[in-house]
Amino acid sequence: MNTKTEELELTKEIKKLIRDVYDFPKKGIIFKDIMPFLGDYKVFKQTIDYLANYYRNKNISKVIGIEARGFILAAPLALEIGAGFVPVRKKGKLPYKTISVTYDLEYGKDTLEVHEDAIKSGENVIIVDDVLATGGTAKAVCDLVKRLGGNVSSVFMMIELSGLNGREKLKDYDLFSLIKY
Repeated sequence: MNTKTEELELTKEIKKLIRDVYDFPKKGIIFKDIMPFLGDYKVFKQTIDYLANYYRNKNISKVIGIEARGFILAAPLALEIGAGFVPVRKKGKLPYKTISVTYDLEYGKDTLEVHEDAIKSGENVIIVDDVLATGGTAKAVCDLVKRLGGNVSSVFMMIELSGLNGREKLKDYDLFSLIKY
């Protein structure tokens, strides 16, 4: 079982490793780059272990990673909790039959797809990504899961940009984020 003290220590270490990149992907955006965090074996492993303890024994069948950084967090979490990994990708990147959703994001529109057989009816899933901004991407993935008959047990975002109110779009779901800005 994780304690609040463990979470505070972990978040302090993660924050030290997150880099701000200004004007990316376009002018006026401050991109939260997790690559230095991913390069730190100790903190990355502590984070996956912490998340595994948080989600273990919650009857999770699949862990969904949102392209692309969500893959990096979701796959090791899936292994640690004994669940399958499901990638949700941008349009045209998956080789088999897919279902898709088009949605608004903070600087345009995008389309995401998942294999039509990736989630079975009644399966419990966790949706994982690196940053929650306006919530459009995560909400779109929740919609895909529901269309396939799955249950969104939780949405995990490593970083939550609180000022963009993404949490509001996910108010019907259990949302867990480690870092808030």
